Amino acid sequence: MSARLLLATRNTKKLAELQRILDAALGAGQVKLLGLADVPPYDDVPETGLTFVDNALLKARAGAAHTGLPSVADDSGLAVDVLNGMPGVFSARWSGRHGDDAANLQLLLAQISDVDDAHRGARFVCAAALVLPDGREFTVTGEMPGRLIREPRGTGGFGYDPIFVAEGRTVTNAELTPEEKDAISHRGKAFRALAEIVREQLL
Repeated sequence: MSARLLLATRNTKKLAELQRILDAALGAGQVKLLGLADVPPYDDVPETGLTFVDNALLKARAGAAHTGLPSVADDSGLAVDVLNGMPGVFSARWSGRHGDDAANLQLLLAQISDVDDAHRGARFVCAAALVLPDGREFTVTGEMPGRLIREPRGTGGFGYDPIFVAEGRTVTNAELTPEEKDAISHRGKAFRALAEIVREQLL
């Protein structure tokens, strides 16, 4: 009997990513992952938190409250050294419109266009939260350090992946296979840590 778990997102790429990680960590079929499209609709929760952890908890709490299912949510983004950690929690709406990946990426490149390659350090950060219907809450965080290049490369991934080269790599996140990215990504690290909590609490 597999455990049912809600991932509070409509992002099909994120659902596929977490399902791959859970299957690898816990065994295929141990956890049936549902997305927001699989449960009765409820209003989106405004991401008003000032940290990734705050926002992940807001979304996971809403999922558990509205569906009665153990609920996972994550909040992630890019923290650029020379921008004092921004865009941070504003990564998905950096250009003013939520989810406009191309506009966000181009704005960020323009903002750091005069920064030397040696100072273009950045890291992806992911906070993931698990909230159980009984009110228990768990959070984990994963980070992926790297640097930003000057022109997008690659067609995989999403968001800022085409301009981010992870530490120790020569290709962008958008040039990695999904499995290669999972192995080193901020979300992969956070979700693998969360998988262990899911094992302890639900299996």
